[in-house]
Amino acid sequence: MSEAATVDAVAAIDSAFVKELIKQWRAQDTHGAWEGKSNETLLAPYIVTREQRREMPIIGDPDPETLWRLELFYNAVGLAIERQTGSIATPMMKMSHEGFGRLVLMAGRLVVVNKHLRDVHRFGFESMEKLAAEGEKLVAAGVEMIRQFPDVVNYG
Repeated sequence: MSEAATVDAVAAIDSAFVKELIKQWRAQDTHGAWEGKSNETLLAPYIVTREQRREMPIIGDPDPETLWRLELFYNAVGLAIERQTGSIATPMMKMSHEGFGRLVLMAGRLVVVNKHLRDVHRFGFESMEKLAAEGEKLVAAGVEMIRQFPDVVNYG
């Protein structure tokens, strides 16, 4: 790995979203089995290179571990949105057994993130930088939506 790629990966690990994702993973470790593992090792399943993606079947059912990683990813998006806005953003996911579905993050009565999901069995990102960028993009979109429509979020 080149020095520039290493610097980019370190910057990605230090992004607010990736820190939130790491917190989600660490919170799942109720027995301390991952205590000695590095953050990079915990997040390694999110990195799926082009070569790895080519080896996966085009059509396939997502396994429970992949669905769990997906859930943790969007939980981290919701918590990062909450940290920036003070509004709870809750994920709701409807998924077929074939890996197609929809995920929404809701704050109050407002849908702050709406994502169609497909080929979930291939869920992952080419690099840590792309993982961080996608998470940050979703967080920014959610924060912007809440700031644009605060009355819908703070109804009642």
